[in-house]
Amino acid sequence: MGVMFGIDSFARFRRRLLDLFYPPRCPFCRSLLKENEKTMCAKCRNDLPWTSGAAVSQGLPHIALCYSPLYYEGLVRASLLRYKFRGVYSYAENYSEILAKCIDENGVSCDSITWTPVGRKRLRERGYDQSRLLAEGVAALCGIECVPLLAKVRDNPPQSSIRSAEKRKRNVSGVYVLAPGADVRGRRILLVDDIVTTGATLSECVRVLKASGAAEVRALTLARGRR
Repeated sequence: MGVMFGIDSFARFRRRLLDLFYPPRCPFCRSLLKENEKTMCAKCRNDLPWTSGAAVSQGLPHIALCYSPLYYEGLVRASLLRYKFRGVYSYAENYSEILAKCIDENGVSCDSITWTPVGRKRLRERGYDQSRLLAEGVAALCGIECVPLLAKVRDNPPQSSIRSAEKRKRNVSGVYVLAPGADVRGRRILLVDDIVTTGATLSECVRVLKASGAAEVRALTLARGRR
């Protein structure tokens, strides 16, 4: 008689098998994680450039508040570059845990979670939308619906290639629209992205959502630049 596995039992067995051949590593320093370490290693948990207190949130144009648990520097920056440009999309699971903890600790509530979408060209090149993975991960952990509310209608140059804050603002102007069939009227939206620096991209996305009737929009990113 064969051995019967339930879904949860099979998932745990598969995880152990993967861990055997591909031991989990810290997404920041890439050291092997110990058995009691899940999201990151103990050293990074202590030493990463965490935001704290009032610095966790910041106001941006059109946005009530943008929450970011980390600063975009050092190991955090290197990790996010691997995530976005080197295909290490598995980091999304680790990042989502950090983001979910951030909104829980700051009492952030919303009706729906969405993300800043990448354009079609970049999606084809990369194979995944890094912000969508984060939004879906956070939504699953928090038990909130995750819905596509925005669409990117033009492939503009990457914001990272533009230094001037004013040029970044012009670069994203008119790039995003409300997704077909989306209804945000009276809704409280949490907008997820990976990084915020000048805030031009988030601000443009929030402008579109508010112009379409959203009652409130807050933003959540893994990291932000220091002011």
